Amino acid sequence: MIITLKDGVPKKEVDIIINKIKKLKYIPHVSRGVDKTIIGVIGERAERYREMFESMEAVDHISEIEKPYKLASREFKKENTVIDLKGVKIGGQEIVVMAGPCAVESKETTLEIASFIKKLGVRILRGGAFKPRSSPYAFQGLGEKGLKILADAKKRTGLLLISEAMTPLEVWQVAKYCDIVQIGARNVQNYDLLKEAGKNRKPVLLKRGMATTIKELLLSAEYIMSQGNYNVILCERGIRTFEDSTRFTLDLNAVPVLKKLTHLPVVVDPSHGIGIREHVGTMAKAAVACGADGLIIEVHPRPEEALSDGPQSLLPGQFEALMFELRRIARAVDRII
Repeated sequence: MIITLKDGVPKKEVDIIINKIKKLKYIPHVSRGVDKTIIGVIGERAERYREMFESMEAVDHISEIEKPYKLASREFKKENTVIDLKGVKIGGQEIVVMAGPCAVESKETTLEIASFIKKLGVRILRGGAFKPRSSPYAFQGLGEKGLKILADAKKRTGLLLISEAMTPLEVWQVAKYCDIVQIGARNVQNYDLLKEAGKNRKPVLLKRGMATTIKELLLSAEYIMSQGNYNVILCERGIRTFEDSTRFTLDLNAVPVLKKLTHLPVVVDPSHGIGIREHVGTMAKAAVACGADGLIIEVHPRPEEALSDGPQSLLPGQFEALMFELRRIARAVDRII
């Protein structure tokens, strides 16, 4: 249930309510909006204490959360969540672009790409150190060595970092070096991994699985948020349908639907979504037009030599032209890049 407090309630009274919730063995989830402070009481049969909280002077009213995903719903928080990473705000007016190679391959290539995208105004460098691959014989990533390469690129360029974790232990390894921990599509319902990401507190980019419904994606986000980490970014990256002309079917319907159902930021991964280099830019522009808060795009100077996902990685010239076009579209929808 949601406890909505009266305007201007002093911190001392808020703390009394929070402590009361804890004594009842529930976890209080506090959301401070522009006008109201609300406290979510999430747990089995929490509604039986409704009358007790309604009798408290600081409480304005109490309502139930109808959605199965409680903390991620608009019922819990009406204002958009904006995740502020050292001035880079994901979920605000700016559409944040994350770009880089699919996988960290070498120090030289990573720094080459990082320096290039930095000049184009990109704020976040992506690169996989731990790679979940369909084939056990494919390149699996450089592990912590790859994370150290990313950290060196950050030191030299000032770019923020995002990389994927595949196990609970890797959550803490990635968080040690990176600003955002990515949970990939194959692990969207790996609940132990999600809970560990929630305990860590670093922002999490959660990718939609190839056969995951929007409701299931939000419930996966709920696993992270239930552990106290509310800094979750949802990512549409394509779903598997009967269509085989593209790698996946990029479900841009999901963007406006998610924006209505949840307060969390929504980004789009057109590289994986379509999997064909010449069409990645078109889908990136469509994502901006339909309301995405960010893009995550693969870029490689020599995609024919890439150890992972070369066919969908943009060449530097293509990415530069795309950034120019994206800014024009962003202006048309009252956003900036």
